[in-house]
Amino acid sequence: MASMEVNKAFAAVLTAGIAFMVSGLVGRIVVHPKPLHEPAIQIGEVAATAPTQAPAAPAPLEPIGPLLANADPQKGEALAKRLCASCHTFNEGGRPGVGPNLYGVVGAPHGHEQGFNYSAALKSKQGPWNYEELNEWLHKPSAYAPGTRMAFAGISNAQQRADVIAYLKSISPNAPPLPEAK
Repeated sequence: MASMEVNKAFAAVLTAGIAFMVSGLVGRIVVHPKPLHEPAIQIGEVAATAPTQAPAAPAPLEPIGPLLANADPQKGEALAKRLCASCHTFNEGGRPGVGPNLYGVVGAPHGHEQGFNYSAALKSKQGPWNYEELNEWLHKPSAYAPGTRMAFAGISNAQQRADVIAYLKSISPNAPPLPEAK
């Protein structure tokens, strides 16, 4: 009985194959394709043009001083906790995470956290973290320090950057005074 079932299955596969081949032959007999002498859809010539001028340099950031005058440290704290707390800590004496502890960062030298392994890009920066440098860093870390390991894309909104900087100033005992709003 088992061999009878095998024969039926084999016959079904063979019949399907023959039917497929016959339908292909009939299709070629019934339909006579005509070769195209020109494309059915005309595509215009694309002229290769070289750029006439270099791409425009990015616009400079607006000065952060005037925005800091009205910045809200509490909004900055909420924003910093949402955007930065996955990698950074903010409490005095806090241990670094993926990123360094940010307590006291305003006015501190670049690479201020002892024992944290900063990228060569940040180690090469001289001087303290001032308000304008923090503004540039928070806007786009990869532009401020090309080669940085920080994967954060940045904060495009200038007022939000000012709020975060105001918060960082509030947790920086040695922060310099705010620049005068011009």
